[in-house]
Amino acid sequence: MDQTLSGEQSETTVPLRIPSWKQRAAPEGRISAAIPGPRTQDPRTQDPRTPTTATTGAGGDRTRKRSRLYVIDGLRLVAALMVALHHYAGTARVDQPGNVIWGRSVSDIFPNVFQAATYGWLGVEFFFVISGFVICMSSWGRRPRDFFVSRVIRLYPAYWFGVLFTTLVLTLLPAVFRPLKPTQVILNFSMLQAGLGAPHVDGVYWTLWSELRFYLIFLIVVATGLTYRKVVVFCCVWGAAAAFAAKSGIPLLVTVVNPDSAWFFIAGLSLYLMHRFGQDLLLWCVLGLSLVMSQHDVLTRVTTEQVSTWTGSVVLYTAFLLVMVAIALGLTDRIQWKWLTVAGSLTYPFYLVHYAVGVTAIHYLHDRVDARLLVVGLIAASLLLSWFIHRLVERPLSRWLKKGLGGVFSRLSADPGR
Repeated sequence: MDQTLSGEQSETTVPLRIPSWKQRAAPEGRISAAIPGPRTQDPRTQDPRTPTTATTGAGGDRTRKRSRLYVIDGLRLVAALMVALHHYAGTARVDQPGNVIWGRSVSDIFPNVFQAATYGWLGVEFFFVISGFVICMSSWGRRPRDFFVSRVIRLYPAYWFGVLFTTLVLTLLPAVFRPLKPTQVILNFSMLQAGLGAPHVDGVYWTLWSELRFYLIFLIVVATGLTYRKVVVFCCVWGAAAAFAAKSGIPLLVTVVNPDSAWFFIAGLSLYLMHRFGQDLLLWCVLGLSLVMSQHDVLTRVTTEQVSTWTGSVVLYTAFLLVMVAIALGLTDRIQWKWLTVAGSLTYPFYLVHYAVGVTAIHYLHDRVDARLLVVGLIAASLLLSWFIHRLVERPLSRWLKKGLGGVFSRLSADPGR
């Protein structure tokens, strides 16, 4: 989830794209129009780990010192809030008469909120697109070991806390969800429980299984050195595999290829290539095909959720992609609100702790607190808890894990015979 659910924006350079109509007179302090100089290798095919002179030709890779994409952080928070509102006031379960969460249909409590919240599940699909964008960006020019370490320290500290915290709450207050057996809880610490068919401590963890599979197959490309050509080929191969996997009858292929979510990640990858190298027909075709194919996945979710319409969902998803296109083309670069960085850091822990604990709180408090105030209060409390998780759990544990894993890889590199 947004992070990526779990994406990051650090330790890499972001390209400085100069549209062709601006290249003749670039503002002071930015790379100017094409400057005569030595001919360099095509940046789309060059190994990004090899230092190069910045280029400014059409479609070239124009790099500079990293500039954080603050709008991405804001979108991640919006997506997380959409999912939370959906879980609290927009699912088919909470709209059932006499449901265990609210005690009556939520559409009777606040009908207008319910109509909007029914589409909140799209926040997960937004997360997947953002993850494709951010993971590609943060992996550019990095070694496979760096990619692995960055994913571990980003995903696991807050997740481990979420497993413990949610298990504790559900053990003490099992009115809505029953806690899992100890063996199942222990398995959840691996984040691989879905691969063994085991239940999740919290239902929202299913998205992490999709993220992990994306990381696994994208690691193959990272290991070869990311280039424009390699990422485009990866998108095409993955898309083709996703299109045929469901009918292949091969369970392992379906598990690895992840056809239900693949096209959302592919959309994010193509958008990042636009951001780094500039738009071209091929990237527009990849993005367009991802939209065409993902509408089928949206239909599947609409059928599962049973509260929203396919038309409304596709319209909202398309609108989100247009916002991402604006980000990719640099139209939002002027937005530099520092508080969005904090918002982005809260997104992942917020996503992990909001659902099971939140609906449990609603069960016990809905007769004592105004419904609107209760939902707002739960979201605010979850955000505050997320801030503490980020400061007191994620930061120290991430530093410890990074140091420990770095030492392990150093020993492996120093002694090939181990």
